[in-house]
Amino acid sequence: MTVCRRYSCDYKEAEDMLQESFVSIFSCIDQYRFEGSFEGWIRKIVVHTAIRMIQRKKVHFTGIAGEAQDAPAVDADALDQLGAEELLSLISNLPDGYRTVFNLYIVEGYDHNEIAAMLEITPATSRSQLLKARLLLQTRIKEQKKIPENYE
Repeated sequence: MTVCRRYSCDYKEAEDMLQESFVSIFSCIDQYRFEGSFEGWIRKIVVHTAIRMIQRKKVHFTGIAGEAQDAPAVDADALDQLGAEELLSLISNLPDGYRTVFNLYIVEGYDHNEIAAMLEITPATSRSQLLKARLLLQTRIKEQKKIPENYE
């Protein structure tokens, strides 16, 4: 459910993703080869199910001109002040495209070429979505007064 909540914009959508994931898991259980962890196999199915459901919503990924630069780092002390639920809430309130790329890159560890192939976008669009997600998260954290105003 945690994986689904990261990819969804609300709890109801996460429940739908989870249900659809279980249907996929049970229908493909005979394909598990007992190589690697069972949890990892399930997680991969859940992530791919979430991506399919997001794509059905016709999410538009908009790129930016040129190469995306890295967003400034968020102060570690500010992140320590955020609880898991608060961070999950901030991530779930990102626009669909930002949230999807953020999760795939930061949480799941896919590179931009892999994300581009999964989402049928360009690697540059993946990078720009990640940059925009980071900047928006940083802005929202600042708005919650978790980062000092003079932090750059």
